Amino acid sequence: MYLCERIKYNVMCIRSKYLAGALAAIVLSIALSGCGEDKFEISGEVDDAGGQTLYFDRVEIDGVTTLDSVSLGADGRFAFRRAGVSSPEYYRLRLDGQVINLAVDSTESIRIAASRAAFATDYKVSGSDDCAKIRELSLLQIRLQRRVNAIINDPTLRVSETEDSLASVIQSYKTYVKKNYIYSAPYRSYAYFALFQTVVAGGMERLIFNPRADEEDIKAFAAVGTSWDTYYPGTVRGENLHNITIESMKNIKILRAEREAMISPDRIDTSGVVDIALADNKGNVRRLSDLKGNVILLDFCSLAQEGTAKRMMALRDIYNKYHARGFEIYQVSIDQSEHFWKTQTAALPWVSVNDPAGLGADCLVTYNVSRLPTYFLLQRDCTPYKRDEQITDLDKEIEALL
Repeated sequence: MYLCERIKYNVMCIRSKYLAGALAAIVLSIALSGCGEDKFEISGEVDDAGGQTLYFDRVEIDGVTTLDSVSLGADGRFAFRRAGVSSPEYYRLRLDGQVINLAVDSTESIRIAASRAAFATDYKVSGSDDCAKIRELSLLQIRLQRRVNAIINDPTLRVSETEDSLASVIQSYKTYVKKNYIYSAPYRSYAYFALFQTVVAGGMERLIFNPRADEEDIKAFAAVGTSWDTYYPGTVRGENLHNITIESMKNIKILRAEREAMISPDRIDTSGVVDIALADNKGNVRRLSDLKGNVILLDFCSLAQEGTAKRMMALRDIYNKYHARGFEIYQVSIDQSEHFWKTQTAALPWVSVNDPAGLGADCLVTYNVSRLPTYFLLQRDCTPYKRDEQITDLDKEIEALL
């Protein structure tokens, strides 16, 4: 009996072990299968980057979050894996301050081949048509930025010519991108990416597509927003597009009314002078056009900024040097503390006015001022000649106009 029982027990153990092993294999198989279905992978290699740290970031609506990083070996290989997504999300690889932008909408396996020297500009991407399109858009954006920089830094262009040239190249870019990347497939992740591209001009980063100021840009946002409502209903990005479109439509109505109010004889005269009329520190309204006949330095500033005292001393030297020959300064402060502004300007010899609207001042919009301080040199007919970014020798430029 004992022997029989022992045999039965051994058989049962063997069966239990077999069943447990089979069950474990099944569970492992399901787990592995699940990993394959529920994750996306971004992998590849970066040449000549051994010892460097490669970062993997998620680009969210309200900022960028670093998800992972790896110290690259001699072969430069890397692989990042995350849980799959059901609607487009945006990521980037970051190395030495350069970035490669990527989009993931499911469980793709995306491969990147790049070099350290030209990480952001000369990489190859496979496994995702959307990421390939984002690469095209990124390169187009880089070329646009170079053209903008060249225009701003061209000393031969006057202010009006600079503004016209900038408007022209940016509009050309928008027309091309809308046709080939947005309206052709507004539901794709690269169409959304295109809407939020930026360009730096005047030291300030701004959206290339600005729905809050351009009615045509609203249409692009609306097209992508409508598609996302259909293909990705209830997503945060889709709702954000919807909200931007609605708010921008309201804002455009306000801007249209303001523009109509601005186009009046007291703002723009027949010579094309865009006038400014604000109160000085004695309460008297001073018009920029009242200084016509002089070479004018039109200065926009905030007196509360660091370094203002040193800058004021430099302006005083310029004013004392050329005032007797027909040189004037019309300085617009956007400081919102009237007492502070009056205290700071009480002893200034030139025209100093204040717009308490601050960064929302109409005059900043009219003269396309995107950073402070900024100044323009105006000719004797009160029309812009050059802005500070185009001037390397202020004395020489003033001498040329006097």
